[in-house]
Amino acid sequence: MTDNNAFHVQTTSRLAQWRIDNLSSSTYRKSDPFKIGNWNWRLVLERNRTLLIKLYPEISSLNKDNPPIASFIIRVVCSLGGRKALVHPEIRDKQLKNSEDFVWAVEVPLGGKFIIDVEFLDLKTASRNGGESCSVWIEGFTQKDLRGTALTSLGKMFSESIHTDIIINASDGSVGAHRAVLAARSPVFKTMFSHDLTEKEMSVINISDMSIDACQAFLNYIYGNIIDQDFLTHRLDLLRAADKYDIMDLKEACHESLLDDIDTNNVLERLQNASLYHLPKLKICCMQYLVRFGKIFDILEDFTAFIQSADRELIGEVFSEVLSAWKGF
Repeated sequence: MTDNNAFHVQTTSRLAQWRIDNLSSSTYRKSDPFKIGNWNWRLVLERNRTLLIKLYPEISSLNKDNPPIASFIIRVVCSLGGRKALVHPEIRDKQLKNSEDFVWAVEVPLGGKFIIDVEFLDLKTASRNGGESCSVWIEGFTQKDLRGTALTSLGKMFSESIHTDIIINASDGSVGAHRAVLAARSPVFKTMFSHDLTEKEMSVINISDMSIDACQAFLNYIYGNIIDQDFLTHRLDLLRAADKYDIMDLKEACHESLLDDIDTNNVLERLQNASLYHLPKLKICCMQYLVRFGKIFDILEDFTAFIQSADRELIGEVFSEVLSAWKGF
């Protein structure tokens, strides 16, 4: 590690890693700022009788009245004598205002190379009206320009089944909709209603690969009436429907959202979906999370099962990433 990057912190959407090659005789080291959520963050190492690790956001005049409420897991990963990790107890909903709000005293002596690994589970801001705090990662999934009077009325047409003229059959229920709205939002639906297909003649569309709840969320998005939590709950179903019915704005919204909360529980599924639905940013982030950030070691058993069943081309890309990482280490 050179002097220029000794203070650099690598990040993905919710993960930050600071690689320390040699702390030597230093008693104080502060990282460069790194962006997670709405804030620039710093990590600090202080060595006295023990090694202190501090994590805090940089507070500015723009955010001083609303500091983050953070949930995260922080680890120290050492390579000396085999890969070992010291894990701090999980932090839940702790408001961080300054460098003294989170201090971890590491009692185990650290020598040689080690990594400080911070995985943010959530970041919230306090409600301005005194209500519940809100996650910065679920704010704004519904586009602001969908909130006008015209789209409110359009949403009402669907929610109240006003003059519906087609039935959509999901796997476990049915719901009414409007041909004109569907055709305006999807070229696939438009083709169905423009030609003498079964859907036009029978006034029925069968979407057997979606539950009625997921189908409701899909239609609410089309009508500009979806709520953030339904979007998050049904992201993968919405992605599949967006790809099937060629609704590119929904596909991109799902793509961007899936980048926000990659973790060891979902990274392999996300990687598979990124390959299946041609989502390049998600594929890159998943492979970097596994390889560059070393999370492949945390899920070796699952990863072994994955490579036995995944697409051969995708496996080749993963191993190419592994080889590149080894060459640069």
